[in-house]
Amino acid sequence: MQLLMGKLTFNEQGLIPAIVQDARNGRVLMLGWMNAEALERTQATGEVWFWSRSRRALWHKGETSGNVLRVREIRADCDADCLLVRAEPRGPTCHTGRPSCFWQSVKDEETQPLDPPSATFLDELEQLIETRRGVAHELSYTARLFAEGTTRIAQKVGEEGVEVALAGATQDDQRLIEESADLIYHLLVLLHARGLRFDAVLAQLEQRHAARRDHQP
Repeated sequence: MQLLMGKLTFNEQGLIPAIVQDARNGRVLMLGWMNAEALERTQATGEVWFWSRSRRALWHKGETSGNVLRVREIRADCDADCLLVRAEPRGPTCHTGRPSCFWQSVKDEETQPLDPPSATFLDELEQLIETRRGVAHELSYTARLFAEGTTRIAQKVGEEGVEVALAGATQDDQRLIEESADLIYHLLVLLHARGLRFDAVLAQLEQRHAARRDHQP
């Protein structure tokens, strides 16, 4: 933390802009300002703190509403004069009740309402899968898989992988799409049964890509 603080460039008011991004789907949620103390509290508590320029006071985002921002990662830009905070929102971020503060479109000098983009379906599916834990398995196929245990879920992933391979060997594109959907769904269930999320898989892919890129001649 001290190493990071030593590299950052705060403005003449002792502030640095912090862009908050939903860690689950990449949506830009808001822009706030942090001073050194707000950044330290954000790191220490795992929830986003800002410096309110209007009130001239520290501001714990969501302290009153409960819509806090749980920090996943903080990055500085190349000039170290701006922060990117990747967080998981616990409810709407904007005071209007919208998911993001960036819900307006500026066109021809007129401001028009703009519906915020929805979360990626993969993220929504993961959230739905997690809610099926503990549900009566007679009512939910996902709950039944959880009840049958990790070994059975892993078996289903293997079966669906074979189905994808067989479909890929044919000229039936629709079958390949359907079998791929089955495989991804069962893989998500397996990850959640092991206490993991799909973004861990994406992080691994990104890490491998970066390693290969760095070793290219």
